[in-house]
Amino acid sequence: MKIKTTLIVLAAGLTVLPAFGQEEFTQKQEVTVLGFGDFLKSTTSNGVRNDAENTGGVLASYRYFFNQHNGVEANYAFSNFTDRYGVGSTLTSLQTRSHEVSAAYIFRLSPIKRITPFVEAGVGGIVFDPKSFSGASAQARAAFVYGGGADVNLSRHIYVRAEYRGLVYNSPTWGVTALNRFDRVTHTAEPALGIGYRF
Repeated sequence: MKIKTTLIVLAAGLTVLPAFGQEEFTQKQEVTVLGFGDFLKSTTSNGVRNDAENTGGVLASYRYFFNQHNGVEANYAFSNFTDRYGVGSTLTSLQTRSHEVSAAYIFRLSPIKRITPFVEAGVGGIVFDPKSFSGASAQARAAFVYGGGADVNLSRHIYVRAEYRGLVYNSPTWGVTALNRFDRVTHTAEPALGIGYRF
């Protein structure tokens, strides 16, 4: 009788065990809104310098996790900045709106207390839309996106995210003939901070 009871209790325990394992990973989706700084690397090609004023923007992010560690992310970011081309101290400035759409693979490490670190890598596109500059038109560029950061859990569902994103792409020339041969590979750094909801 004792053996039979022990077997029943053991079988019931084994049946419930997977449920405990799943409880750890029940929230597969995340939405986050972040503010970010936009810092373009200054580059010189053929004697022509390209840089931009440091500015900020807004980033919206959606993540879906297949398991505790692996997921994918879709992003939309917007910023408004002044891009500059020129020789020496003579620079032509273009007020530009930037629209970024990207997708990335996310690897999330196991939580350390309330902090969950992650790294990401992906691809996307940036549309540079100049404002009121004669002869300039909107131009799209492909981009490589990489980064990392951490989520700090405030509750089961709400967290604060701090991250760094880097974008590598060809600088825009906006279809301006005089700038066509001056595009070059450049880099934008985007440190970001925001709040998110996990469900």
